[in-house]
Amino acid sequence: MNQDTICAIATAQGGAIGSIRVSGPEAISITSRIFKPGKSNRKFNEQKPYTLTFGRIYNGKEIIDEVLVSLFRSPHSYTGEDCTEITCHGSSYILQQVMQLLIKNGCRMAQPGEYTQRAFLNGKMDLSQAEAVADLIASSSAATHRLAMSQMRGGFSKELTDLRGKLLDFTSMVELELDFSEEDVEFADRQALRQLADEIEEVISRLVNSFNVGNAIKNGVPVAIIGETNAGKSTLLNVLLNEDKAIVSDIHGTTRDVIEDTVNMGGITFRFIDTAGIRETNDMIENLGIERTFQKLDQAEIVLWIVDATDANSQIIQLSEQILPRCEGKHLIVVFNKAEIIHKTQKDSLRTFFQQNFLQEHTDMIFISAKQKLHTDELEKMLVNAAHLPNITQNDIIVTNVRHYEALTKALEAIHRVQEGLDVQISGDFLSQDIREVIFHISDIAGEVTNDMVLQNIFRNFCIGK
Repeated sequence: MNQDTICAIATAQGGAIGSIRVSGPEAISITSRIFKPGKSNRKFNEQKPYTLTFGRIYNGKEIIDEVLVSLFRSPHSYTGEDCTEITCHGSSYILQQVMQLLIKNGCRMAQPGEYTQRAFLNGKMDLSQAEAVADLIASSSAATHRLAMSQMRGGFSKELTDLRGKLLDFTSMVELELDFSEEDVEFADRQALRQLADEIEEVISRLVNSFNVGNAIKNGVPVAIIGETNAGKSTLLNVLLNEDKAIVSDIHGTTRDVIEDTVNMGGITFRFIDTAGIRETNDMIENLGIERTFQKLDQAEIVLWIVDATDANSQIIQLSEQILPRCEGKHLIVVFNKAEIIHKTQKDSLRTFFQQNFLQEHTDMIFISAKQKLHTDELEKMLVNAAHLPNITQNDIIVTNVRHYEALTKALEAIHRVQEGLDVQISGDFLSQDIREVIFHISDIAGEVTNDMVLQNIFRNFCIGK
């Protein structure tokens, strides 16, 4: 249990209202030293919990501000400790004056994420729920919000707890056999254990496989914009982002490094990656950029191959051997840019050429003019359809956290060893060891076996005040 009392400004600067959170064993008494209720004969530290009290903050006899103060008593608070929340005017001067008074009277400044860390340490939430708090604050779309809410409400934790409970029951029976090894008794039905292992393997596999969707929802669907130099890649990026993010020039090889940014379309976050134009060059720096182009192409889920419609056949023939093999398993959209320059007969010819040469699955084509923003809205709709992201509800359990994914992957490897061990009828002590490894990795997600270094790494990425 933490013995010190912490305080922090919990609201962003610039608003009309500011909030300061105080938590710890002396939270109520320290607040009472600087706050006097307005119309009550009762002192603040005598107020009932879950009440909101109007009054003034004083520095000696000087009034700093008229405020509202909420009071929460342990263990029924966010952190599980005595807490107060001071709501004052949003002036940075007032907020700093109140903070200085709190620190002068015994508080210390809270570290990033320390309130949520105390909530975890005091048993108010497990580690996966605590991590979801940061995801909820950072959520930028309806889908990321729903996933964070689902995890924070404990849906993910409950599924893991159920798995862990079943495994503990079974491993206890296997280990009980070891105590009676000389009597050759079997408490754990191996057939039932194999059935359980199969059920657990199915659940863990589903969670592991959900990470691709979860990662795309949380960090954005990666979309690589590729093509020859001067095909219009940077112009299209600026149109999709609705800002001048990339330098646009008629000079070949302007983009020499990867440019990334995200934008929300149709409720889905896309992470667009503008890459260096692909061409033969002796420029060492440009060649490094082209190498990164192919690296980003390998990482993308959707590929926008930008082709200059005025020289389409030549560009496709030159680059198809380099690009198409790398697009297997991805959604490829061939974008014929500068379409306002060519005639309808040329477009018809390109459509025929496309149908004859692009027979692989998940391939689309579209004619646009990035410069004139012609048909770019249709391209956006095509991107939303290509993302193939499911409709997410707050009841869906989808893995979005890399730490959780790594732990589940290790748990999946361990449960595979349990299945193999049961097939070859290995001894109970080896079987128990593999089962306990599955339990360990599942428990690691909820923070039941996590060390201080891991906790510090997780909570240092939180904002101050949460």
